[in-house]
Amino acid sequence: MSLAGFSALGLAAQGVILALFYNAEFDTASFDMTDKSSVYNYYVGVALMMFVGFGYLMTFLKAYGLGAVGFTFFITCLGVQWAIVVEAYMAKAKLTIDFMSLLNGNFGVAAVLISFGGLLGKISPLQVCVVTLVELACYCGNKVYVLKQYAEDPVIADCGGTIIIHVFGAYFGLFCCKVLGKPSNDALNGSSYVSDLFSLVGTVFLWLFWPSFVAGALPPGDGQTKALINTVLALLASGVITFALTPLLESGKKLTMVPIQNATLAGGVSIGATANLVGPFGAVLIGCLAGALSTYGFVKAPLFGDVDTCGINNLHGMPGILGGLASAAVPFFYKEAGTIAAQQATGLGLTLVVAAVTGSLTGFLLQALGSPKDMFTDETFWECAEDVPKEAPAGYSRA
Repeated sequence: MSLAGFSALGLAAQGVILALFYNAEFDTASFDMTDKSSVYNYYVGVALMMFVGFGYLMTFLKAYGLGAVGFTFFITCLGVQWAIVVEAYMAKAKLTIDFMSLLNGNFGVAAVLISFGGLLGKISPLQVCVVTLVELACYCGNKVYVLKQYAEDPVIADCGGTIIIHVFGAYFGLFCCKVLGKPSNDALNGSSYVSDLFSLVGTVFLWLFWPSFVAGALPPGDGQTKALINTVLALLASGVITFALTPLLESGKKLTMVPIQNATLAGGVSIGATANLVGPFGAVLIGCLAGALSTYGFVKAPLFGDVDTCGINNLHGMPGILGGLASAAVPFFYKEAGTIAAQQATGLGLTLVVAAVTGSLTGFLLQALGSPKDMFTDETFWECAEDVPKEAPAGYSRA
């Protein structure tokens, strides 16, 4: 397949962004808080999650390492700029930039990278570019207009993006995958010993910096500190549960890499909506439930398994719904939380609907553009070294 369309759209998109930045201004009101709030450190942590964490987590495919890391790099560079512009104009009708703009841009890119996980190895660079631009517009629209995150009284509380980012990104991507259908050729949809090891590096980076992702956008103070601690507790719990349950659920009664690389992170997904609201027991409980649900999903693949390359339903989708439901239950157990159960449940439901509809429509757009014939291999779009795998691996599917 030719890369001419990708190059043209990429250059055009950057040109439009450049033009839109012509009238951009710095929001200097928060500049004196940059050092005091450590927002730059949180930004670095979140950026590392995008470039290294997500990128290397998706290198499990034996013949698609360059595509996993390379397209993650491209999506992040294009997506952060586009998200800054779109969210600013939707929320403030003008483009003003501070470190929170960069942080929010990375949050938007996280939703796209989650969706990309479901599409991994099956779409062209042109389709990658289209998904990035379209999904971020839909993501920002849901965040600003549906969930009203910039209003004085937002529809939901979700400091770590359980609903806003994970649920939206997962089901946007999954319904996009459903429209595109099963891959025409999945001979290389598998892992190797080396690719699994590289993927585990991504897992460790995501695990270490996840607290920055959950708490980075909160103002300094007790709520932020509580969110940092609770995120670590939830991740610890989901890690233990994943290791313990995997050999019990697997038919071979051994540890397998798919749950270890992914379900160990599920506590971070589920705790996001309640990290600044619950106590230590609540954080550990949510982490345990998330780890168990995600591990079961990766071992048994109950939903979307035929179209979901990375198993995003099992890491982001189901644990995201669990976290959303937990946020609806919080007011009954933590009276001081200040959230409204009905609004949390409504926000979760609305996000699922918006993600499903916009994801499906985007899937039809990608279908019209055409998908590559040779899937799950870097050789389709990259100049590769001679030792790139060319035959069906003896590994296993992700979903």
